[in-house]
Amino acid sequence: MPWIILAIILIIIIYIISIYNKLIESRQKVENAWSQIDVQLQRRFDLIPNLIETVKGYMTHESETFEKMTALRTSWANANTLGEKANVDTELANTLKTIMAVAENYPDLKANQNFSELQEELRATENKISFSRQFYNDSVTIYNTKLETFPSNLVANIFHFKMKELFEVETEEAKKNVKVDFSK
Repeated sequence: MPWIILAIILIIIIYIISIYNKLIESRQKVENAWSQIDVQLQRRFDLIPNLIETVKGYMTHESETFEKMTALRTSWANANTLGEKANVDTELANTLKTIMAVAENYPDLKANQNFSELQEELRATENKISFSRQFYNDSVTIYNTKLETFPSNLVANIFHFKMKELFEVETEEAKKNVKVDFSK
């Protein structure tokens, strides 16, 4: 009889260790997914000074937009949480859309090879960011589901695993289309 009790206890311990390891693995996937978003967002921010310099000569009256881009770059560097970075990312994406829309008014700029290359690099980076966000949110959903389902929720509570935040647009303003006014 003691051997049976010992075997049951051993099976339970192995099961708990297995669940714990799967939770750790899921958490690591979430952190890796966020790291991928971070890398792509940083790449976008690294492209911005080149884009601004290329565009400045053509769009002299768009200095407000350039100043906003610089301020967003600073905000990105100072952002500490996922939510803060998501908000800065949303603002930056809207500002980039505005620059690209305004660029349509400048045929010489559109024909500039440097601008075209930067525009293509930004487009590719935006696609990577979009994919990375989706991968991150999928990883977070899997992880959070493990934290809420039985029996892994018991192990998660014992070892203080915390839910992760999804990467999402927080304001209704950010969900709207960018409005460009060429009458200035």
